[in-house]
Amino acid sequence: MKVVILAGGRGSRLSEETTLRPKPLVEIGDKPILWHIMSIYAHFGFDEFIVCAGYKGYQIKEYFANLVLHHSDITVDLGENTIRYHQSKRPNWKVSIVDTGLDTLTGGRLKRIAPFLDKGETFLMTYGDGVADIDVRAEVAFHRSHGLKATMCAIAPPGRFGTVEIDEGRVSAFVEKPTANRQRINGGFFVLEPSVLDLIDGDGTSFEGAPLARLTAEGQLAAYRHDGFWQPMDTLRERDQLEELWRTGRAPWKLWS
Repeated sequence: MKVVILAGGRGSRLSEETTLRPKPLVEIGDKPILWHIMSIYAHFGFDEFIVCAGYKGYQIKEYFANLVLHHSDITVDLGENTIRYHQSKRPNWKVSIVDTGLDTLTGGRLKRIAPFLDKGETFLMTYGDGVADIDVRAEVAFHRSHGLKATMCAIAPPGRFGTVEIDEGRVSAFVEKPTANRQRINGGFFVLEPSVLDLIDGDGTSFEGAPLARLTAEGQLAAYRHDGFWQPMDTLRERDQLEELWRTGRAPWKLWS
């Protein structure tokens, strides 16, 4: 089962970082967030990836083409024109990076990578800027159990502001970013049947628009409830929050050893 990662957007809300590189290559620790997302999937045995590139996509190609170089100590023998790698950690992944266009919308990017999917095979899909401690295998099992065309990870986002609890006119507690009401939002981490691609007209189709609306109307979109950690990286503040969790060894999405 292949994993498709949408990684072609401009990331304009994180312009402090994305003027120089695509958002999926913005680092948490010393690794791009794209690497963190792929590591989540690989932990559950899903290690064949299709990356939908667009904005500065050549940098994503260069990163994976030189992955061992990026994450190893090296000795360069200029006389013999050789490179010797030390402390090399090479993940056993297969990664296809596909140029899906600069201004293509999310649905169009999925449509463009159809030739890279195996015919009739269920596939996984998520966004290249969010991490979670989701049990991907459990979500796949849930998807197979209901027999619908699509499963979406549905999360209850934390509230934007902290709240106070009041007891008889006195503040009794502060609650930092409480869970919002019981309404849930699209958290990515989809499981999709290939027939979903037939609902996408072309480059100008947003997957979150007509395709998801039609799946919903037809009763073909299931919600996998995830109540654990989930965090997108849309702003510099969110990047810094993820960085702090990683730096202090408290990153909930680090499921791998």
